[in-house]
Parts: sequence; structure tokens; C-alpha cells
Amino acid sequence: MPGRLKQTVMIRPLKRQTKQVNTPVEGNAMNLFQQLRQSLIHSPEKRTEKYASQMMASLLTMAWFVEARDPYTGGHLWRVSRYARLLAEKAGENAAETAMISLGGFLHDLGKIAIPDSILRKTGPLTDEEYDIIKTHPDLGYRMLAGHPMARLVKDAIVAHHERPDGRGYPKKLAQEEIPKVAKIVGICDAFDAMTSHRPYRAGMPKEKALSIIRENMDSQFDIYYADLFLQLGEEGVLDHIIAHSDEGIPLRDCPMCGPTLVIRREHQENDHIYCRNCTGEFVLKLQDGLLQPEPTGGQGQASDLEPELDTGLIAATVQQSVADLPVELFTRYIDHGDSSIPIP
Repeated sequence: MPGRLKQTVMIRPLKRQTKQVNTPVEGNAMNLFQQLRQSLIHSPEKRTEKYASQMMASLLTMAWFVEARDPYTGGHLWRVSRYARLLAEKAGENAAETAMISLGGFLHDLGKIAIPDSILRKTGPLTDEEYDIIKTHPDLGYRMLAGHPMARLVKDAIVAHHERPDGRGYPKKLAQEEIPKVAKIVGICDAFDAMTSHRPYRAGMPKEKALSIIRENMDSQFDIYYADLFLQLGEEGVLDHIIAHSDEGIPLRDCPMCGPTLVIRREHQENDHIYCRNCTGEFVLKLQDGLLQPEPTGGQGQASDLEPELDTGLIAATVQQSVADLPVELFTRYIDHGDSSIPIP
């Protein structure tokens, strides 16, 4: 179909900037996002495919900053995005709607950039006060997007993915059909990934147990229609290549010294060195049975080795896949009529 996005996305590493992700909402990470947003809004290339891809890359880059803060959540955004795409396809959504839902899956936790590390990375139970702070992340995420030409495109996934059919979710306690479709889908995918992923205080559940919990909570925590479709995907084995992976064909590898996820990117090759950002341990990648496996060297990483480095390959691939089916005219409409209903923070 003419007018669709097929632009190859080139992203330069932002290693120096990603160093700032532990700052509060008014800090350097927020400032970087504001600069990215303003440069895009005032770009002379507003109506080009290149501009649309740049807008998308700016959003995904900021979302990646959130994931980089927590060594235990490697690949979460990619997995939720992939689950959401499969569920949307199972529901019979068209290509453009599926792409928007997949994008919402990658961006749903954007507001967590404003949550303090002491809460976001806490290894024990949260206090009531800390949980109240966590519950602000949907609104914070959308406030961060204020004025961005694509804000309305992803708003529902960011704001409403913790709403529940029984009205006991947050932030607005929406119920049943008040909850947007994309939020129903992303909410299920987010919960499934949380259940099947390792955390510092527990191991990830087997797929079957996580699916049984979704089944038990249909029509209370999870939308009954989309939950049933998700269960079908799980029982058919369609989700298996995503569970415990950080990218296509890249299984999660845990640090044998302390437990968190070791980040292996698609551009890594045999004999490359990677480092655990939690214990600073050094590892060398060795090819075993067609997969890169980390082997400890006994060394320790220096400060420069431990800085989170932007996963440009993953973001570029996600941009291409997420927007390939979105008509350029859709982006133009959002650029021309961007959401100005909320002030820039």
C-alpha cells in the first residue's frame, strides 16, 4: 500500500546520556526527552517517513531508559510488545491497529522513569506509601509525552494498562468497557511477563501456572475476551519463543554470581565482553550450540564498563516492525492536531 513507512532507522548510541537514568523526574533524563521532543516538533521534515521514524525512535529510546535502571527487568518491554502484537493478531485486528497495540506494549511503563530507584529496585515488599508512588507512573508517563505529536497514539496503553474490569485498578478505577482495548491487551501481557520473569525475591513462574492465574482472574483483573485469546496462544505454544528472551532468538542469561539479567544484544559476537551491572563481574561470550553463553573471566568491570549502553539494534528493529503498517497519513494527523490538552511538565 502506498504511503506506508519503510524507512530504515539509524540511531546513534547515546551512552553518555543513559548514564543519567537514575535522576528524579526533573533531572537530566527528563531534560533529554524534552530536547528530543522539541527538536522533532520543530523539524522541517514533519511530513516525511524519516520524521515519523525519528519520532518513534525518540519514544522507544526514552522507554528503554526505564528498563536500563533495573538489572532484573531485561527484555520486559520487548516481550510485552511481542505478546501484545500476537494477541492483537489473534483478535483479528488490522495491521495498523496491531502496530499501535504493539507500540503501546513497548511504551506502557514510560512513567517509571520518574519513580525513585529505592522503590523501583526494592527487593522486598513495598509499603503502602511506596505502592501509592508506584501507582502514579501511568499519569506520569502521559505527562512526559505532553506536546509530543504521537502522544495520543500511545496514551491509552500508558495511562490505563493497570485498570481492571472489576473497577479495582488504577489510576482511574475504570471498569469493563470503560477500559480501552489496547489497555486490556497490554495489561494481560504485562502481568504474564511479570509472573514468568525472575525477580530478586522470587523465581519466575512456569508458563502453565501463569496461564492458570490469568484464567482464575478472568473478568476481575483481566478482560474475559482477550484473556481467553491469550490462554489459547499460551496453550498453542505460540508464546514460548518470547518467554525468558530479551530479543528475538536471544534467551535471557542470569549472572551466576548475583542473579540479575546479563544484557546480550543482537550485535554481540563471540569473545565480546559483557558486565553485570549489579556485582560488576566480567564475562566473555562463547558460542555454544548456536547461542552466545556468558563465561566468567574472574575480572571486574570498570565504571565505564557498567554504564548502560543504548540497545540501538533492538530499538531500530522495533521501530521498523511497529510502524511498518502505520500509514504516513496517520502520523500527519497527529502532527497537525497534537494533544495540547495537558501542559508540558
